[in-house]
Amino acid sequence: MRDGDTLVVKSLDRLSRNKEHIIQELQYFKSHHIKIQVLDLPTTMIDLPEGQQWVFDMINNILIEVLSSIAEQERLTIRQRQAEGIAVAKEKGVHLGRPTIAYPQNWNEIYQRWVNKQITAVAAMNLLGLKRSTFYKMVAKFRENSHELNGNQ
Repeated sequence: MRDGDTLVVKSLDRLSRNKEHIIQELQYFKSHHIKIQVLDLPTTMIDLPEGQQWVFDMINNILIEVLSSIAEQERLTIRQRQAEGIAVAKEKGVHLGRPTIAYPQNWNEIYQRWVNKQITAVAAMNLLGLKRSTFYKMVAKFRENSHELNGNQ
């Protein structure tokens, strides 16, 4: 945006859900002579003569202070509820995140060939039908499980 432009946003929380960030954004726009109009804040939509603008600036500053505080509190509440939901799901043993991928049937054979340097990692990935990241995650998990089994014997 350039000096003299007007930015139109639906609501103040579209700028940020953090009060400090909203204030920084608004200060940036003001210092660059960019007018901001917030559709949910009708007082920002009114054009007044120069001498009377200070009244609406004062009202807008108060409204922005209140609305940015509400937006920040809403975000904190959402985070807290999300954390509580995750904790409850973990207690119930619900798997979160991407589904785990089972080892392919030919894993042991291909893995041993790769470990013994009979094939490259790329060849192993192709034979197993795995992407690079999945292959190396499975290798790490397989080695960790093998180490645990050997350590417990």
